[in-house]
Amino acid sequence: MGTKIENMYFKRFIDSYLIEWKDSSERKPLLLRGARQVGKSSAVKNLAQHFDNYVEINFEENPGLIELFEGDLNPQFLIQNLSVFLNQEIVPQKTLLFFDEIQACPRALASLRFFYEKMPELHLVAAGSLLEFALSELPTFGVGRIRSLFMYPFSFDEFLGAMGEDKLVNAKNTANTSTPLPTAIHQKINDFLKVYLLVGGMPEAISSYCKTKSLLKAQEVLDDLIVSIKADFVKYKKRVPAARISEIFDSVISQSGGKFVYSKVGQNVNHGQIKEALELLIQAGLVYPVTHTSANGIPLGAETDPKKRKMILYDTGIFQRILGLNISDFLFDTDTSVINKGAIAEQFWALEYLKNSFPLQATSLYYWHRENPNANAELDYVIQKGSEILPIEVKSSGKGSMQSLRQFLSDKNIPFGYRFSLENYSEYQQIKSCPLYGVKAFLDE
Repeated sequence: MGTKIENMYFKRFIDSYLIEWKDSSERKPLLLRGARQVGKSSAVKNLAQHFDNYVEINFEENPGLIELFEGDLNPQFLIQNLSVFLNQEIVPQKTLLFFDEIQACPRALASLRFFYEKMPELHLVAAGSLLEFALSELPTFGVGRIRSLFMYPFSFDEFLGAMGEDKLVNAKNTANTSTPLPTAIHQKINDFLKVYLLVGGMPEAISSYCKTKSLLKAQEVLDDLIVSIKADFVKYKKRVPAARISEIFDSVISQSGGKFVYSKVGQNVNHGQIKEALELLIQAGLVYPVTHTSANGIPLGAETDPKKRKMILYDTGIFQRILGLNISDFLFDTDTSVINKGAIAEQFWALEYLKNSFPLQATSLYYWHRENPNANAELDYVIQKGSEILPIEVKSSGKGSMQSLRQFLSDKNIPFGYRFSLENYSEYQQIKSCPLYGVKAFLDE
């Protein structure tokens, strides 16, 4: 018998990709990548229900198993030894084998390519909370022999699903500028959205809120998560002290919404350390960079300026908790300036874009900025959809002249721009106005 599967599981976007991988005849070992505690292990345990048995190896909990990978990496030999050590059957086609916290055993990471070459019929998944650090030490690691799947905290749709609001999800995702939602339903989704921005997408916080409907309990969970995130900083790298990484992490939050400026971190912090700490936070999946692009053509990544980057925290719940937003103001104040404190609407848009993008590859974020003494212009995001470049402006309210958006359309000769706010769908001249909750519908269109 395999490990017992936990009962409480909320459906995730990634589940269908995991089933597709399970059924594929050209399957490769699967690497689940994403920040710590975003639900990687739970998704694998849920997948295990489709197998006769499930074998989980956690290299942090069972460091004794690391020794089994120190010799021959032949899969037959490894499976034989693991079966004996664990007293569990590992049968290709019938067993789901899960290597968790695989970064603690680099040799196990190296073995994945041999499983593809010599035992492709075995269903093998690996994951780890600080996996990217281990991968950066293995530059030629398994190219073409391993499939990566990128995972994020819960999206807004996944949150609504966990709340049992499947009908609302369907209504939300079929609305557009031609068929906007009735005002009452639009308002209901916006009310859920405000709660979601406060709870965020971390599975533990979502689970707490779904069980108790208490924002205060969810905030307590977020406090614990923040402590554990910062406690992890000591594992990142010896070259940058944990206290310095923590300082940069906090600076990402205080500088949100604008270009990240090194000098704002602190007087006595050297630029090399800031740069390295930022890269470590990006590798750990806690921070996503938004890079400046000239956006003259596709791919957008061809004309970037890596010196101009904004930084987005990976979760709005953790973000607002560290920022110290007043929950009652946020929920009940009709003045939308509260929602834009720290550019939380702008962050939400980027996170939804990532969470609803194709998970088999890492997705990049871009913005556009034109520095001109007479006419400064900046767009929150520029994305590529098919062969089109789409400019995006995010507002907490419907107010604003959208001069930057119009300037971009004129400069680049692009027919349509998109504005996202708390307002319902509408369209005028060259601008399609979408509700903030409409990111998935926009991407699926």
